[in-house]
Amino acid sequence: MEYIELNNGVKMPVEGLGTFLMSPVEAEAASIAALEAGYEHIDTANAYMNERAVGRAIATSGVAREKLFVSTKLWPSVYEAGMAAVDGTLARLGLDYVDMLILHQPVGNYLAAWKTMEEAYRAGKVRALGLSNFEQDKIAEVIEAAEIKPQLVTVECHPYHAQADLRAFLAPYGTVIEAWYPLGHGDKGLQEEPVFQKLARKYGKSAAQVILRWHVQMGTSIIPGSKNPVHIADNANIFDFELTDEEMAEIAKLDGTKTYYTATPEALAGYLAMKPDFDSQE
Repeated sequence: MEYIELNNGVKMPVEGLGTFLMSPVEAEAASIAALEAGYEHIDTANAYMNERAVGRAIATSGVAREKLFVSTKLWPSVYEAGMAAVDGTLARLGLDYVDMLILHQPVGNYLAAWKTMEEAYRAGKVRALGLSNFEQDKIAEVIEAAEIKPQLVTVECHPYHAQADLRAFLAPYGTVIEAWYPLGHGDKGLQEEPVFQKLARKYGKSAAQVILRWHVQMGTSIIPGSKNPVHIADNANIFDFELTDEEMAEIAKLDGTKTYYTATPEALAGYLAMKPDFDSQE
């Protein structure tokens, strides 16, 4: 494993397991497989409805808590609950603290939510803070208002959309980009790009492993999701080779090709209106 040092000195494993769209049963099994494969980072969220399952996996893994990096995300409809929302997520995970707490969507009173997260940070309930799905103007708004600047911003990022402008904006703050859709939302066309096929043959890796290695060398945190123990292990088998500067430059030519998701006002309004019973999750 390789690590990224966040702007507050916390070291985060550069790769973790994402549990988006996994049922509790699937998330628990995948988390156990990941921890057995040597992963040190598991990512979940209120809205994934599998925090309890991830907590069970951590509890039964036998891995010491201090060797794990656990991240989760607050859903918009719980922002107004303040510290109770933070305590609720800790209770579901069965943990005294999380390593990364992320605001999941840029809706509602997210500036007030950030202040609550800062309070949780100071209380030792959270080791680092992040934003998810925030556009650059809203990231700037949070940074301007924040006493504790974000350690992480989670956005769509892959070779077709490398987030060059956002990287430049975040650089002065030392804020790390974390990629969702790191493999292009399952787009086979990305993995079939000639550059990745060529590099896969050269290094004896899969195209997916080459792409994940590209992320790591870009300084991007990655949380690829899989329910298959073989794929989970393969996704972490990316630390025994390194792409050259010339190869990184060749991959950079793909940037600007496409994105896979666009937030709409209607979708954002829907996120705020959703009030699931997160404590009812299995």
